[in-house]
Amino acid sequence: MSVDTTTLAADFERVYGRAPDLIAEAPGRVNLIGEHTDYNGGFVLPMAIDRTVAVAAAARDDGTSRAYARDYDQHDEFPLHRVRRFAGSRGWRDYVRGVAWALLDENYELRGADLLIAGDVPQGAGLSSSAAIEMAVAGALVTVAGGEVKARELALVCQKAENLSVGVQSGIMDQFASGLGQAGHALLIDCRSLEVEPVPLPDRYAIVVVNSKVPRRLAETPYNLRREECAAAAFDLDVETLRDADLDMLEARLGKMPDVNYKRARHVITENGRVLATAVSLRLEKVETAGELMNESHRSMRDQFEMSTPEIDALVEIAMAAGAAGARLTGGGFGGCTVNLVPNGEVEVFRANVIEKYREKTGFDAEVYVCRATEGLRVSHA
Repeated sequence: MSVDTTTLAADFERVYGRAPDLIAEAPGRVNLIGEHTDYNGGFVLPMAIDRTVAVAAAARDDGTSRAYARDYDQHDEFPLHRVRRFAGSRGWRDYVRGVAWALLDENYELRGADLLIAGDVPQGAGLSSSAAIEMAVAGALVTVAGGEVKARELALVCQKAENLSVGVQSGIMDQFASGLGQAGHALLIDCRSLEVEPVPLPDRYAIVVVNSKVPRRLAETPYNLRREECAAAAFDLDVETLRDADLDMLEARLGKMPDVNYKRARHVITENGRVLATAVSLRLEKVETAGELMNESHRSMRDQFEMSTPEIDALVEIAMAAGAAGARLTGGGFGGCTVNLVPNGEVEVFRANVIEKYREKTGFDAEVYVCRATEGLRVSHA
C-alpha cells in the first residue's frame, strides 16, 4: 500500500484552487532488530515499508507556508521568516513547522509553499509515521525552492527537527530508513559512522507487522528517560557512549553502578551484537538463526530495558505459537507493533490465529500488515 498520488493531486487542486508542482513521498519503517541502540552510537537493521506519507506541494511568492492535513481535515499557516522552534503542542503541525525551522537553521534556501499531506503509515504504532512526514515535508520544501534533494543530508535535518522541535530524543535510524530505504533489503546502519549497508531479505519469509492497537506518543512515554538512563550508564562505565562498552566492562561494574543503569547497558551491549549477527544470518539465508536472535532481542527489551507491555508480550507469545520464526517488539516501545518472520505459505493462517488469540487474551483487535521492503524518499513532478 501507499498513498494514491492521483487522488492527492486532485485534493490539492480542490483545497488550493491550482495543481501541485510536485509530490514528495517517504515511507515508514519497521526495525527488524536493534532497539534503543541508535542514539547510543550502535547498530540497527530497519527496512522502509510500503506505507508512506505523501506531500503535494506548490510554490508561493509571499513567504507564507500553508499546510492541510487530509487525514485530520486540519489547516495550518505560518510565515517562513517567523517560524520558531517549539515542542509538543500542535500535533502534526509540530512536524511541518519543525522541519521548516530545522531547514532554515541549517541554511537551506526556502520559499513559501502550499502543502497537502496524507499518509497510510499507522500512527502511534512504532512504524515511524513521524520520520515519514518529516522526510516528505523536507523533500517537498527543498524541491519547491529549487534545491537538490539529498536524502542523507535531509535525514540529519529531520532528526534535528524531531529532537529539538518535537521533543523526542531519537537517533538517526528512522530518518535514514525513510530516506535511504532500498527495495528488497533491510539497511544495516552504523549510527556512529553513518555508514549504510543493504542486507537482502529472504524470499521464503514474509515480514509481518502486527499492531497491538496500544497507542503511544514517544514524547509522552519513558522513551526520553531511557535515553537519560543510557547516558548515565555510559558515565558509570567511563565511555563516551554504550557503543564503546562490552560485557566484560559491564560485569566488572556489577554492584558498583545503579541496577537500572546496569540493565539498560546490558540490553544495548547485547543488542548491538544481535544486530550484527542477524545481518550475517540473513546474508547466509539462515532465517531460523535470525529468528532466534529476534526472540532474544524481545526478551532483553522486556526484562533489561523494560520497554514492553503485557499486550505486546502476549502478541509475541501468540506469534511464536502460530508459527513465526522470530517475533519481537519493534520501535520505541511502550505499545505499538511487533515484527515477525513468517513463512510465505503460512501468512494467512498466521494472521487469522493471531487476531483471534489476541482478542481472546486482551480484548483488543490487532491489525496485521504484510510489509514489503521499499525504496526511500522520492520526489516526482505532478
